[in-house]
Amino acid sequence: MAGTTKEAQRAELHKTIWRIANDLRGSVDGWDFKSYVLGILFYRYISENLTAYINEGERQAGHPDFDYAALPDSEAEFGRKETVAEKGVYILPSELFANVRKRAANDENLNETLANVFKNIEGSAVGTDSEDDLKGLFDDLDVNSAKLGHSVVKRNEKLVKLLDAIGDLTLGDFSDHTIDAFGDAYEYLMQMYASAAGKSGGEYYTPQEVSELLARLTVVGKTSVNKVYDPACGSGSLLLKFAKVLGKDNVRQGFYGQEINLTTYNLARINMFLHDVNYEKFDLAHGDTLTDPAHWDDEPFEAIVSNPPYSIQWAGDSDPLLINDPRFTPAGVLAPKSKADLAFTMHILSWLAVNGTAAIVEFPGVLYRGGAEQKIRQYLIDNNYVDAVIQLPQDLFFGTTIATCIIVLKKSKKDNAVLFIDASAEFVRGGSKNKLTDPNQQRVLDAFTARTDVDHFARLVLNKEIAQNSYNLAVSSHVDGKDTREIVDISELNAEIARIVDRQQELRSAIDVIVADLESAS
Repeated sequence: MAGTTKEAQRAELHKTIWRIANDLRGSVDGWDFKSYVLGILFYRYISENLTAYINEGERQAGHPDFDYAALPDSEAEFGRKETVAEKGVYILPSELFANVRKRAANDENLNETLANVFKNIEGSAVGTDSEDDLKGLFDDLDVNSAKLGHSVVKRNEKLVKLLDAIGDLTLGDFSDHTIDAFGDAYEYLMQMYASAAGKSGGEYYTPQEVSELLARLTVVGKTSVNKVYDPACGSGSLLLKFAKVLGKDNVRQGFYGQEINLTTYNLARINMFLHDVNYEKFDLAHGDTLTDPAHWDDEPFEAIVSNPPYSIQWAGDSDPLLINDPRFTPAGVLAPKSKADLAFTMHILSWLAVNGTAAIVEFPGVLYRGGAEQKIRQYLIDNNYVDAVIQLPQDLFFGTTIATCIIVLKKSKKDNAVLFIDASAEFVRGGSKNKLTDPNQQRVLDAFTARTDVDHFARLVLNKEIAQNSYNLAVSSHVDGKDTREIVDISELNAEIARIVDRQQELRSAIDVIVADLESAS
């Protein structure tokens, strides 16, 4: 019953979020406006998280009626240093979400008030270990943007509505230690905006079911991993699936990732906080992973998941240094300049731990195209790094309908073969997209774990057979599709045709008799 209640509350929360997001945005493009909704959600989260943390400490110290939100700022300063060391951030009582919201409707300078609050929140981390995790987090929440309104009064009206709408969301109580509603609300908003934004937004978001399958593939047989990594982490949803699959404490040394898009990088850091992953447990970087990777000192990683951008441009052989880069040198060739897909694959392989697993969503062309990509596949197969190739259904992702695939890499395999799984039919149609349901995911995982042949679904193929087939890794080249044609008995069909011909002859004779009778009567 409790589960049903929780699901009902979740559905109600999603309905409310959908309504406020649409009511509030007005003329602002949804994909742009998400920064405001998510930014204010984050502001509320860190305010309530911090208040609950300080209140709990004081009450355990013998002050049962202590309420940080009611404290004058001057009395709050004493706890700043210790709190920043623990939580990574500090907010004075007057600048907490609840207190700013209370005054908002009567604050003629609300936009400036919020701008100062955001500046002070970031400023509280300057010079501390959490500085990089907080820096620039509110940059996309421009309270003076004309997008919010053409005058200060109009902008402030919108900001009051935004504070009230986010403040009214039922997101649970931090004191019960079971809160996941903030993270859930964030994921729902990201999915909603990505779905509505099509290509402009969808490329930054991997559907939750796909994220979950990737995470589960990399931890088969494990209850914990040292650290997880995504070299094109987008909004962080793939990384955070490990918190759900294993429990965040079972990712022992934390969550690592890099993202080239600044707005999306900011959203990823916010996402970590909203899922209650503290600042010292994640290390996300902004920049180009292929030419300027940020985590040389942190590799190797035991679990790597990624949905890198498909067939994008990269420096390739126009940069003479890259062929000598230890990540790319082993293959003896660089991925084509117009198709960076296998450059991400080589980077991931290079940073994968000996006991680790990587699961990468790939554009299907990388499995069979010739030239440099074929040579990279040859390197991967000849060195026995490809564990499995899984064909996914079409139309799973926002912004594209193509049927992608998953390549699973390992450095310590027990056989010299690749498991091919044809999961192209493993989906349920939901709204305008296909979805991988739990049973769909489980069928793939069961086949992946069993590593044996299943008619028309899975086949274990020796590396030498793949080599003889020009290193073609397309699933359809190795797993026979089910023949859905009707089986026809030729002798039975010929007998039926003969019966039809005889009957046709009888009818013709009968018609001839009738015609002759009519003619004689006339």
